[in-house]
Order: sequence, then structure tokens, then C-alpha cells
Amino acid sequence: MRAVSRRGLLGAGVGAAAALGTGGCGALGGDRGDGARPPGAGDGNPPGGGPGDGGGGGTRQGRPLGDGSTADTGKQPHQPARPAPLEPGQTPPQFVVFSWDGAGEVGNGLFPRFLDLARDHGAAMTFFLSGIYLLPESKKTLYRPPRNRPGASDIGYLTDAHIRETLENVGRAWLDGHEIGTHFNGHFCGGPGSVGNWTPDDWREEIDQAVKFVTEWKTHTGWTDLDPLPFDYRRELVGGRTPCLLGRDGLLPTAGRLGWRYDASSPGGLQVWPDKREGLWDLPLQAVPFPGHSFEVLSMDYNLLANQSKNSTQGVPSRYPGWRKQATEAYLAGFTRAYETNRAPFFIGNHFEQWNGGIYMDAVEEALKGMAGKKDVRLVSFRQLVDWLDAQDPKILEKLRSLGVGESPTGGWNAFLRA
Repeated sequence: MRAVSRRGLLGAGVGAAAALGTGGCGALGGDRGDGARPPGAGDGNPPGGGPGDGGGGGTRQGRPLGDGSTADTGKQPHQPARPAPLEPGQTPPQFVVFSWDGAGEVGNGLFPRFLDLARDHGAAMTFFLSGIYLLPESKKTLYRPPRNRPGASDIGYLTDAHIRETLENVGRAWLDGHEIGTHFNGHFCGGPGSVGNWTPDDWREEIDQAVKFVTEWKTHTGWTDLDPLPFDYRRELVGGRTPCLLGRDGLLPTAGRLGWRYDASSPGGLQVWPDKREGLWDLPLQAVPFPGHSFEVLSMDYNLLANQSKNSTQGVPSRYPGWRKQATEAYLAGFTRAYETNRAPFFIGNHFEQWNGGIYMDAVEEALKGMAGKKDVRLVSFRQLVDWLDAQDPKILEKLRSLGVGESPTGGWNAFLRA
């Protein structure tokens, strides 16, 4: 199929532009579409507690950092127990990571909707925040994107009201136990200024600015009536996903020097156990079965859309029910294939969008509900996953990596991991 045009999506109407302003990603080529916390296993506090206890949007007092935009409030609430190595013969957990590119609230209520869903099902997620979503458009020339003019961005700046809503939801997300990563800033996908052309120095400049916009939002907005974000972002930031899934070769050297622990930018990954690349865990979006087709599709809403309504975010409404069912079944098919065979961690990427009547948001919700509560299933953030991976015996991980896509362990898990 022909590639989806990002510019075409941006021109698809006001609603589409607002949706894509939260980080539409991915480049499609070929058929495939390029582009754990178990309930009760946390710190003893249920997700979404009352005010002041680190959940449900409550506040926590802490030590202000910098201009007071962020604060060190101590250990993050609602985290899993310290990970332990697998015992000989033990069945690995089935990890599932739901992640969100852009992670801004644009008035459609999707950010709090999925925070509520995660709370109700004991899930943790990763929110990749675009730094310019905390920078007022009136101050946009403070952003100096590499290889682009000052203030340029291929995603829109948020209104002041939406910046406030984003701050509220990002703070709540961290207090609810979710990870706040980065989706960087301007989201440049094409032309000479594309992130695909950036050098390690370009990426360092972009990351420094993304951190600055998060840690100095009070200076940039002039607002004094909002609480600080309840975390030290420089300490919390351990991974990200590049715009358009491009540019990781330039990013990885810089990410390694910054002490990051993983990268989630690789397209076209397979459902196998992850390995490290240049010292960082390589956690790619994965090809999953695409019901009704002989090819597979990348595990992200954007790529499902591109294989259903091509270059339109507003396809034929009569097809929405079928597309929603197909999207839900694609996610569940990928999950089931791993869960019933090699137990490779499963990754799903999303945006806070309302493409094709919001069917992809409904599909994600139904898929999560279909996975939650099953034996051995842990709905975790990327950071929680790499905590677990780092706690394992490297020889056990090497053994797990020997299993191909959809390959079950010979003799069952007891025999396979006891040998």
C-alpha cells in the first residue's frame, strides 16, 4: 500500500489536526505497516487513592526544584515489588506495555479516560510527553529545533487551557504510578530537517530543550496558581520514542551518555524477547496478526488506520464498526500469540486521537480489558519492564531469546528453564 502522508492527515480537517497534534507517528511501507504491575503487587496502596496519598490527582508536598515547576516528592507511589530473578523452571510473566506518544490533553478527555481505565485494572503505562506541550505558543521561539527555524514544529502548540489540563494529567499520571518518558519536541518527519537526519549532537540539543520545557514551565507561562509536577524529571527520564520512529541511530549514542535505559523507537519489531543495543534495551513496536489479511501490522493505532482508511482520519462511517473490531482483534491476537507461546513482552503504541470516530481508542480499551486479570499477566510501564529485565540472569534471558515468534518452549516452561 502507498505510504500515509502525515501532511495529508494534518490537512484532513480541524478535528484531525487537533488529534494529530498529540503526536501522530510512524511511516508505513509494504504490507505490514512500518511506521507489570499485577493487581495487588504494588506498594500496598491501591491505584487512585485519595488526596495527599499519591493517587487520584491528589497532591504531595515535596522539595521544589529549579523555578518550582517540578518538585522532589520522594519515591513514586504504586510501584511493583522489587523484581526477583526467575526461579529454575518458573513460567515467565506476560508483560504488556501500553504507551502513548505526545501525551497531551487537547480537550477530548482521553488522557483522564485512560488514567481511569488503568486505575480500574491495576495497570501502569508509559506516557511519552512532547516537551513543547508545556510551552505557550506565545513563547514558541524559545524552541530552537535542530536543523529547523526557531519555533517551528510539525505538531501544534497547545492552548493555555490545554497546557493546564496536560500539567494536571501528567502530575496525576506519575502519582498513579505511570512513567513519564519523552516524545521530544517538534516531531519533524520529512525534509532536510527530519529527525532521521539528526546527529547525536542534534539529539542532545533536542533533549535538553524537552527537559527545559518540562522543568521550567512556570517561568515560561508565568503561572503561580498551579502545583509543581511531583517528580524530578531529570532523574525520572530513562527512555523515549522518536517522532515517526526515525533517527534512532543518531539518538542512541546520546541516550547512552545520558544514562537512559531503553529506547522504544524501532519500527517493525518481532514478538520475541528483547536484547540491548548500544547498552540500551531495544523495545520496538511489533508486527502482529492483522485479521482478514495474510500480512501483519505494526502494533500502533496510526498503522492500523493507515491499513484501513489509508490517508484519511475520517473514513467511511459505515465501516467504523468493522474496523474497530479488526483493531481490537489485532491487539488481542498479538497478545494471545505471545501469552500462549514464548511469553515475549507485548508493546502497544497509541495517541490521544479520535480518528475514524474514536474507534482505535475503543479498541485499546477493549483489548486492555481482555488482557487484564489473566494469570501471569502484568500491565506495566517500560521502566518497570526494564527493572525486571535487569534483575534477571543473563543466561536465562538468552534462553528466552532463543524462542521465535509464536514458538512454545520445548517440554513446557518447567523443563525449558530448568535445563
